[in-house]
Amino acid sequence: MQATIKKLLRDKNAILLAHNYQPPEIQDVADLCGDSLELSIKAAQTDADIIVFCGVHFMAETASILSPHKTVLLPRLDAGCLMADMIEPEALQAMLDKLPPMPVVTYVNSTAAVKALSTICCTSANVVDVVNSLDETEMLLAPDRNLAMYAASQTNKKIHVWDGYCPTHEWLKPADVAKAKAEHPDAVFMAHPECRPEILEIADVIRSTSGMLRYAREAEARAFIVGTEIGLLYPLQQQNPEKEFYPASTKMTCKNMKKISLEDIIRSLENMEGEVKVPADIRRKAIQAVQRMVDLSISK
Repeated sequence: MQATIKKLLRDKNAILLAHNYQPPEIQDVADLCGDSLELSIKAAQTDADIIVFCGVHFMAETASILSPHKTVLLPRLDAGCLMADMIEPEALQAMLDKLPPMPVVTYVNSTAAVKALSTICCTSANVVDVVNSLDETEMLLAPDRNLAMYAASQTNKKIHVWDGYCPTHEWLKPADVAKAKAEHPDAVFMAHPECRPEILEIADVIRSTSGMLRYAREAEARAFIVGTEIGLLYPLQQQNPEKEFYPASTKMTCKNMKKISLEDIIRSLENMEGEVKVPADIRRKAIQAVQRMVDLSISK
């Protein structure tokens, strides 16, 4: 099946992107692996006509925002994001109407329609830089309350919090970490900023998925407890075969990230099924927030 996928990609001038949380067999066949924004930016820079995004719906939307002239395929259109579903543009606008005028910092883990109401987007890797880049001292950060509270702890600015969260990271409890540390006392505990504040308080390091990959490569430590979706353990181990990686909890599995199969990719490419296209009126507004973040990243 992987050979079939490779041939279809060549024949159709397509590129296959896989998020770090995807199953190993999909990461192995992908042209690029990484976090969602990193993948969308790289895909926009290629001459591929078709982007096959193995991730969840908002990621394919982001690729469509950055590559409006390319065809973006999501092999399983029902691969959604529970956190992205926790905020709708109408509800966001209603909250903004109640608050004093202020910028809206929106996590990329959100729909294009929500991005369209935003001042600037952020990732878990650059959220503090994004917050500090704004002249205003008060802002709304949506939809992840844990990421917002983490950002607030790293800056003097006042941050209003939207009450959304990632269930996969929310599941991790201090007792789970304590158990993992007892089993692997010499391991460094890496936590994702989407985790609860009480988890971040006991973390040795706080990093995004791309940050964890970089830290594991560069650190002298030989063992790590990984506080994010268990799919990241595969690229961590692939890149660092001489080191050991353990899940903070095996409960940290995102069912949506595991929906796409090799069969789904073949079907999608053969039949051009699962196209994700952001409407032009929404894209025009959303691209401003996304591009502002991208420009900030490039300038740093």
